[in-house]
Amino acid sequence: MRKQQAKKIPLAPDPKFSDTLVTRFVNCMMMGGKKSIALTIFYDALDKVEKNLNEPGYDVWKRAMANVTPGVEVRSRRIGGATFQIPSEVRPDRKISLTIKWMVRFARERNGKTMADKLSNEIIAASKGEGNAVKKKDDTHRMAEANKAFAHFRI
Repeated sequence: MRKQQAKKIPLAPDPKFSDTLVTRFVNCMMMGGKKSIALTIFYDALDKVEKNLNEPGYDVWKRAMANVTPGVEVRSRRIGGATFQIPSEVRPDRKISLTIKWMVRFARERNGKTMADKLSNEIIAASKGEGNAVKKKDDTHRMAEANKAFAHFRI
């Protein structure tokens, strides 16, 4: 086991919006180390969002991220031979990670010709409070609500 927790390397902000959250999103979306391609896909998706909704794509993306961000989740804990799903608050860093993973995953699973199309459709749906990523968040919250009785097992 480590004596000290690993240090987090700070991310460089993206070139267009100067936002580290965009860099984090693009890094999660990236495949095979092709960062420039991932950046192009992200910027194209935001342009398509802007064209469809006639409002800044960056603001719509921020709203979509806020709509997908979970507040609580369930964690498995084994107590006396039985496994309980215990609801717990999500750490701020993990909130962002889950949000990004869900957005990218459900964008990839969507129907569309290009990844930019799929991502733009997922962003638009999430900003309106619809789409699979928002559904995943709601399911997570519902699961935590259903297992509220086991909250006293929390560490």
